[in-house]
Amino acid sequence: MNPQLIDTHAHLNLAAFRDDYGQVIDQCLREKIGLLNVGVDYETSLRAVELSKQYNENVWATIGLHPLSLEEESFSFQKYEELLKSSSKTVAIGEIGLDYWHLPKNKEIIPLYKEKQKQALQLQLDFALAFDKPVIIHVREAFPDLIKIFQKRKNDDLRGVVHCFTGTWAEAKFFLDFGFYLGFDGAIFKTNVDETIAKIPANRMLIETDCPYLTPPQKQGERNTSLNLKFIVDKLAQVRQSSFEEIAQITTQNAQVLFQI
Repeated sequence: MNPQLIDTHAHLNLAAFRDDYGQVIDQCLREKIGLLNVGVDYETSLRAVELSKQYNENVWATIGLHPLSLEEESFSFQKYEELLKSSSKTVAIGEIGLDYWHLPKNKEIIPLYKEKQKQALQLQLDFALAFDKPVIIHVREAFPDLIKIFQKRKNDDLRGVVHCFTGTWAEAKFFLDFGFYLGFDGAIFKTNVDETIAKIPANRMLIETDCPYLTPPQKQGERNTSLNLKFIVDKLAQVRQSSFEEIAQITTQNAQVLFQI
């Protein structure tokens, strides 16, 4: 089955879906929605890989250590390498990045806290390069530091997506010029990124849900799932004065190109 939509950032591997992940995935597949389950630490990365193996097609995994998971875990090149090599359906490294939204209350340790995140990100960018995998970047309240890191890596053959994009057009343009894609999800209903949605080249857009988080307003109060991807497509089509079908086709094609699926 060729999927009509691809959720490039789902978390059906998290506890929120422990009891009914199978039902949700089966319904997605019936509605021709493919999905990438994204790891945020070793345990959820392993779970994403295990889920991908349970399905013949259209369910993939990504593995990585989220910046907010660094309190419990340090990145192990060897462990993640073994996990990566355990399945051909592991298609990206992520989500990785910088998150300065949740800073320590003790201001004295904030510089060390940020440095720890930067080091973990650098290690995982190296890891992605070593195995020729795209990266899924998480960034919150940290665009200046993220851009500095990428400026120093302009000669590296990095590729990937800035997921849940809520930055400025200038920040968008930096990553587009770098060759990256931008992922749009329910955050576009809370943060006005219409300028970026309107200006971004069609071949650099990806759609995602970040489920169970960022439920679109149309389903307010409910747990988000990949089935709500249609609301993101509707919004992109509206802003770009395009059709649902055109957005669906190009974003599916973009996902297939970036993640080689």
